[in-house]
Amino acid sequence: MKKTLKIVGVSLAVLVAVTVVFFVIWSGFDYEPSKQLHSLVDEKKVVKKDDYYVFKPQTNKEIKAGYIIYQGAKVEPLAYGYYAQQIANEGYLVAVVDSPFNMSFFSQNKATDIVKSYPKISAWFIGGHSLGGVSAASYAYDHQNSIKGLVLLASYPMNKNNFSISTYPILSLTGEKDGLSTPEKIKETKHLLSKNTELVQVKGANHAQFGMYGKQKGDNKASISPKEQQDELVKRTVKWLNSQMKKSVSN
Repeated sequence: MKKTLKIVGVSLAVLVAVTVVFFVIWSGFDYEPSKQLHSLVDEKKVVKKDDYYVFKPQTNKEIKAGYIIYQGAKVEPLAYGYYAQQIANEGYLVAVVDSPFNMSFFSQNKATDIVKSYPKISAWFIGGHSLGGVSAASYAYDHQNSIKGLVLLASYPMNKNNFSISTYPILSLTGEKDGLSTPEKIKETKHLLSKNTELVQVKGANHAQFGMYGKQKGDNKASISPKEQQDELVKRTVKWLNSQMKKSVSN
């Protein structure tokens, strides 16, 4: 009996050790911002907080609302710096969450802290790329009174976060060439979206170019450049955010 327990104990210890080693190795592989992003974003003007980055208008534009972004799995937050800065330049404070191990589910409720840090901003939106979109959708689902709308970037909600019976504002931006959040997966999860969803498929867009961090395993090759895709995402997002702000004023 003692011998059996000893064998079980040793086996468990080995399993734990292997798991820890695997996690350490896995957590060391991240998608870093591309050289092109570094050339497009003046990182000296990006404000680094403890666990998120802040992008503000580079002019004296009045801030209309806040927009919180959750990163995709294993993607460094600054890979969304170009998208964030361009939207900020249109009059929005944009915060990109910096999650532990670059996994958004570790920081799903970080939006609460960000909103509290900017009490003068009365309207907030939330969004995320891929797994980050799942986290954003979960937060939005639980905070529909305080978060004015959800932006899904190559992403979709979990089954438990079913918006279908609501009129909650959602913008879903997807990629025609996406090899991970494929058009088929987007179609299969469309029933989870609200009646007030704007669903846009960006022609030629793949999964990785929803950020700027190079190629991603399992993805397809895009037929448009990273900057072309980013500019289209910015245009669509800003147009939607502006329309939501106009609706809130009229109401």
